[in-house]
Amino acid sequence: MFKHEVSYMGNSNYWDGGDAAHRRIMLKGAGYSDDDIRTKPHIGVANTFTDASPATAHLRLLAEAVKQGVWSAGGVPFEFGVPGLCGNMAVGHENCRLELSERDAVCAAIEIVAKINHFDGLVTLSSCDDILAGSMMGVGRVNIPSVMVTGGPMMPGCHNGEEILAPDVEKYQFSGTSPDDFLEIENAACPGFGSCGVLGTANTMQIMTEALGLALPGTSTIPAVAADRIRAARAAGRAVVERVREGVRPAEILTRESFLNAVTVDLAIGGSTNAILHLLALAQEVGADLTMEDFDQVSRKVACICAVRPNGPFTMVDFHAVGGVPNVQKILEGLLHTEVITATGRPLAENLRDVNPVTGKVIHSLEDPVTRDPGLAILKGNLAPEGAIIRPSGVPEEMKAFSGAARVFEDEDEVIAALKRGDIAPGEVIVLRYMGPKGAPGMKYAQAACQALVGLGLHKSVGLITDGRFSGFNHGPIVGHVSPEAFEGGALALVREGDRISVDIADRAVRIDLPEAELTARRAAWKAPALKAEKGWLALYAANCSSASRGGAMQPWCNPKA
Repeated sequence: MFKHEVSYMGNSNYWDGGDAAHRRIMLKGAGYSDDDIRTKPHIGVANTFTDASPATAHLRLLAEAVKQGVWSAGGVPFEFGVPGLCGNMAVGHENCRLELSERDAVCAAIEIVAKINHFDGLVTLSSCDDILAGSMMGVGRVNIPSVMVTGGPMMPGCHNGEEILAPDVEKYQFSGTSPDDFLEIENAACPGFGSCGVLGTANTMQIMTEALGLALPGTSTIPAVAADRIRAARAAGRAVVERVREGVRPAEILTRESFLNAVTVDLAIGGSTNAILHLLALAQEVGADLTMEDFDQVSRKVACICAVRPNGPFTMVDFHAVGGVPNVQKILEGLLHTEVITATGRPLAENLRDVNPVTGKVIHSLEDPVTRDPGLAILKGNLAPEGAIIRPSGVPEEMKAFSGAARVFEDEDEVIAALKRGDIAPGEVIVLRYMGPKGAPGMKYAQAACQALVGLGLHKSVGLITDGRFSGFNHGPIVGHVSPEAFEGGALALVREGDRISVDIADRAVRIDLPEAELTARRAAWKAPALKAEKGWLALYAANCSSASRGGAMQPWCNPKA
């Protein structure tokens, strides 16, 4: 029987004696018995439910299944709400600046509620981009036995007899599609619950929960509407009670080796560029040694083997049908640290023991990858001495190396307007700056500008470089996360119209073709712009966030590496 006399939260006799009467009274008033309060594991169920997104609108159902699992295993579940959103709601709007910073709000919400309620374990339910990352950080910060449950991918829609997904809208946005046809496309693009069915940030981060060992094997990519997802949520509730009794904490799971495993999986699937940002922030949160250099080293060994869009024609539903994450891990087994502990309480090697690798059109073999290019690559040079990120598997062959005159912008709307007017010529390079963690503040997406680039067919002749970031939907010759960012005096702030910018994926290089003396002179004359947020949450974020090269999170207690 579980005893609360020595709790995982570090204090003894938290529920016993006269000094704890006020705590017991609160729980009794909520309907719990003395037996529930004193003798059973207390499990927080952190639910990022919101009706405002198809990715999260079904999480109440999954939370009920989790709670059933907790009760059946002898624990007591306590569901609580955590902020949740879908980044697509703010794409192209100034409010998009808030999305990355919500990662810190999610982490803080989990920390506060878990500690005040003295939970013994946690289950998190999350589906979207930064919300998943914030949930991971919360699990790492609180460091009590935890299991993550994802919402799962959306089934594809159908339009005129053809499969359609949410990102397909970009193809029709600039193509002269009639309003009536466009409305039909809108109505078909998101047919129900789940995260958009491509390897965007949401599905990449769902996969990362499993690749890190925080989710039960085979569960992260179960389609949102499948009955298996309910069964998996119930199993997570049972599993967390078992991990509490065994004392398996996230600190034992989130080691350097497990992060390297996640990096290997991410590069092999050709995941979203945002995964780098989130894995770096999580590693800092738990004190694991992970840097941009690690991504670069792994990227030189691992090619993209996953033909899920934008790397190929398939969907996340197809990915799950051929074995999901365990299949990818089995194919990569020789490159992984299989001794790491996972949410099952057992090492990865044991989880994979009975998995039979399946290769084919959706998941390729290591010998026959989708592309010889890695899913992600780290670029460096005098334009980004701390690093920048590109997704080679989504870059047209003719743009794997490009060079051109800079067209400089400090507002995404101006980029889109220039593209629509035809003011950007083939062979030019768009520079979109002051989009970084401090400059926006909040590290804005350049999603709409990239969609315009593709929608107008310019992604095979025009490059785009920014200190902001991209949606996981985006693809093309786009370089993001340039560090240091322009707001902090990075070289991106010194670029002028007509300067020649060069990118070479094979050489992992991003440069401005100017002598160092000229850059030094420009830097001496440069003045930092005023902060765009003087009060509120974004002002707090800007004052406390790190560089994108270290994850961009509010972690001022984490000193940068020398």
